[in-house]
Amino acid sequence: MTAVSIKRLRSSVRGRPATNTNSFVAASAAVVGTLAAVAVANRYLAKKAERDNPPSGRFLKINGVRLHYVERGAGDPVVLLHGNGSMIQDFESSGLIDLLAKDKRVIVFDRPGFGHSERPRNVVWTPSAQAELIQLALVQLGISDAIVLGHSWGASVAVALALKYPDRVRGLVLASGYYYPTVRPDVVALSIPSVPVVGDILSYTLSPLLSRVIWPLMLKKIFGPRSVPEKFNAFPKEMALRPSQIRASAAESALMIPDAFMLRHQYADLKMPVVIIAGEQDKLIDIDTQSARLHADIIQSSFHRIAGNGHMIQQTATNQVMSAITEVAGRSSELAAAE
Repeated sequence: MTAVSIKRLRSSVRGRPATNTNSFVAASAAVVGTLAAVAVANRYLAKKAERDNPPSGRFLKINGVRLHYVERGAGDPVVLLHGNGSMIQDFESSGLIDLLAKDKRVIVFDRPGFGHSERPRNVVWTPSAQAELIQLALVQLGISDAIVLGHSWGASVAVALALKYPDRVRGLVLASGYYYPTVRPDVVALSIPSVPVVGDILSYTLSPLLSRVIWPLMLKKIFGPRSVPEKFNAFPKEMALRPSQIRASAAESALMIPDAFMLRHQYADLKMPVVIIAGEQDKLIDIDTQSARLHADIIQSSFHRIAGNGHMIQQTATNQVMSAITEVAGRSSELAAAE
């Protein structure tokens, strides 16, 4: 091999790492730039969603948390707590608020991190922590006792509220809830956006995009076997796809199994009237291992299986949910009269 050839070979070898490094830096810069652009776009869409869907109710300031709520009607108070990823407009679009407001005082909260309510990150928002916040809100609103309905994750908050403050809860309606720990790989996947740093990056970049893609599939699962009712079109999808709400939803997914584990032996301590209601064909939660088991653990409870319905019974079986509230109200009145 000639001296010139050796020199060329050495020069080529020395140049390869620099070329690879430059390629890596360029690719990294392109990825970061793309993610930054996506984050800016998601931020714009989130702000637009909030402008297009301004608060419909009022706010309470509780322990530094700005809590949004809607109040309507007059009479005995009924509190509604929505599920994970949802907000006040779920109950609004279902028609349940209007039905109750005919002869009840209805209070509906955007739980922390959803709708227009804040979710400070210095608090782990377990059902117990949220129950404390709701209890303080009820004190400010002058409500000494109420019937409380919780749907899905909101049912866990309703249970925690009744366990911590039994004198403030006249009766419970627990709809499509998750009460006992089970193996749920899907929950692990849904929890990823709540992981510190990595989750923040995902929440503000890829997660909103992926959520838009899977939105129709998600609705098919939670509403199945029923089709999505036309009235649900009033639900503000873009509010649910904001990075902040995606992160809040992921955090609640991460808490779902541990919180069920913590509460699983306490249900028998509930002494107020309890009505459990669930769709027989719920594709999200197995009602036999959840609602039916809860019914067995709470002696004074009643359990209504809604045939031909899935997880979103407040939307697809609104009248049956209304009947469950009426049943609890009647039983609590009878109990009060007996005392």
